[in-house]
Amino acid sequence: MRVIRWPFISLMLLAVSVLMTAEAKAETTSSGSAAYKNYCAECHNANLSGGAHGVALTGERFRTRWGKGGVPPLATFIRSMMSMNVPANAPPSVVNDIAAFLLRSNGIAVSELKPAVSEQKPAVSEQKPDQTTWQGAAGVMEAAQRAGGWVNREAPPTSPVTDAMLQNPPAADWLQWRRTEDGQGFSPLSSVNTKSVGRLRLSWAMTMKEGSNQPTPLIHDGVMYLTHPGNVVQAIDAASGSLLWEYAYPHPEDSRTLGGPTRNIALYQDKVFLATYDAAIVALEARTGKLLWRAVKADYRQGYTHTAGPFIAGGVVVSGINGCERYKKTGCFITGHDPSTGKELWRTSTIALPGDPNDASWAGQPVELRGGGDNWITGSYDPKLNLYYFGTAQAKPWVAASRGMTAADAALYTNSTLALDPRTGKLQWHFQHVPGETLDMETGFERVLVDIGPDKFVLTAGKDGLLWKLDRRNGKFVAVTETLYQNIFKSIDHKTGRVEYRDDIMNAGVDDTVSVCPSIYGGHNWQASAYDPPSNLLLLPLHQLCVDMTGRAVERKEGGGGYGGESTIHPMPGADGMLGRLSAIDVTTLKPRWSHTQRAMFMTSALTTGGGLAFIGDIDRYFKAFDVNTGAVLWQTRLGSAPHGYPVTYAVGGKQYIAVTTGMGVFKLVTAQQSPDIYQPSGGNMLYVFELTD
Repeated sequence: MRVIRWPFISLMLLAVSVLMTAEAKAETTSSGSAAYKNYCAECHNANLSGGAHGVALTGERFRTRWGKGGVPPLATFIRSMMSMNVPANAPPSVVNDIAAFLLRSNGIAVSELKPAVSEQKPAVSEQKPDQTTWQGAAGVMEAAQRAGGWVNREAPPTSPVTDAMLQNPPAADWLQWRRTEDGQGFSPLSSVNTKSVGRLRLSWAMTMKEGSNQPTPLIHDGVMYLTHPGNVVQAIDAASGSLLWEYAYPHPEDSRTLGGPTRNIALYQDKVFLATYDAAIVALEARTGKLLWRAVKADYRQGYTHTAGPFIAGGVVVSGINGCERYKKTGCFITGHDPSTGKELWRTSTIALPGDPNDASWAGQPVELRGGGDNWITGSYDPKLNLYYFGTAQAKPWVAASRGMTAADAALYTNSTLALDPRTGKLQWHFQHVPGETLDMETGFERVLVDIGPDKFVLTAGKDGLLWKLDRRNGKFVAVTETLYQNIFKSIDHKTGRVEYRDDIMNAGVDDTVSVCPSIYGGHNWQASAYDPPSNLLLLPLHQLCVDMTGRAVERKEGGGGYGGESTIHPMPGADGMLGRLSAIDVTTLKPRWSHTQRAMFMTSALTTGGGLAFIGDIDRYFKAFDVNTGAVLWQTRLGSAPHGYPVTYAVGGKQYIAVTTGMGVFKLVTAQQSPDIYQPSGGNMLYVFELTD
């Protein structure tokens, strides 16, 4: 009997072919996903939804532009325009795989990508369970990086952090984000001073986790609590640098945004408090790092996340939220939690909702289309007035026309200073700095509380470079000043604080471009100012840049929205290429006493001390000490990477230390472009601690 086997064999060959093709596609998607995570997710988000520093890579707009043509045109665009983070020596397949991953993630069919022979993986031999086998040196290195046997130990006993201690901290400690509840960023320690600062030397250093590194080390009774990218917290012996314990919060990978900066944690009682990427608050035991409780504030899958950490005000764990650029009915808010149990005590919307006296400021927009009002930076607290002060970001999308509104629509309570009772969450007063903000120029950064005689003020500066002075008892306007060149406002009323946009800004529609100074990076940004009480000066870091801003259309429905803007940064005219500026401003008169300009942008907050010094770091890897009164640079040292974050000072056993972290985040998108003459290494996350030589 004759048997015909070819159809069966052909079918088997076809099946094998399909499986191999599917495997190749899966491998390409996997490698593309990994490359996207490494090089793109920091700006465009892990879920492709876009962010403040990168457009969305999903949705109808993306599919319309890139749905035809396959991988080559998109890969060419990425390679020529968007590949600043991809190493120059990376093989072409890296960018090709990213392009293929993006297309497939948008439901666009992609032809099989064949790797070059030199890029094909070597065959893997069988391995017995008890053997350790590596395929070349790379495998050895990967195994070495995974190796480790560290076991947590207990930190030495420390005194409970009380409300009285937060209100008047020991000089040796740094207990809050800006050390004190008033947000001044000043330490009375004076062993390191204008005469001794030249004897500073490195005491110890520690490598930190990779990611956008903007932390504030906290120090109490000789123990340092340090947060890393990746929602990692460590307790460290602050004198020797010995690690005591480490806690790694198990966050979902797609909850991490903008490279994962965590700007601060909080200490209270016997606990350490962390705001997580996936929109939760956790409490750790300060002595062991053991998780005590976890409270979920929102669903991170709706875009909610944290960059600012919690703040202890009136015995309550107060924290804001980010991720409000996506349209959702719940909007942005701030919460208060019980420090002992994690129970949510109150929740206050940062958006005027129906029933609110300022509901009409949203021009009839439905609740789900009221975006923005994020809290990027933690606030400050006046225990005598029992008021917590914090700033809100602008409405979203950035440009008023993109959100179906005009710049005449105030969109409260965005771009405002808010004062609330931290025990009840009740809003006591608000002041909106620029109603209807339409350029991504929010005034959402630090609030510095200063008393001058009987008067009580709150000071804050925004990306537009305007420095505001308000009566913090009632929110009434006191004064405003322009700290650097700006051409955004055609008029500023110094009696009322009312500002008026240029006409072309007011009238800009979707796809219209306006050119303004400063830029969306500032002016002022997250690099916080510091107040020096002896000199009555506010040390304010500034960036001398300008921007072309174009508003784009967004999907105006629940789940849509986003930032909706595209920008091009360029140097500020008349600045002679000096991109960095540090100004010392008299808080009584709001007039500058001195200003220091330089080529390198400042990448840390300012730190002032009782020794008459102001410390700050820049993109050229220098960490500097200025004479607060004169602006003279008295000391500087060059580090392995750019200082980044919030420098602090503390003392252990009577010895004063200065600590600063290094590494970079999304700011490298602008610094690498605007100052390519300055070497800016990738990575380099470190903690450096300095002390005086004998």
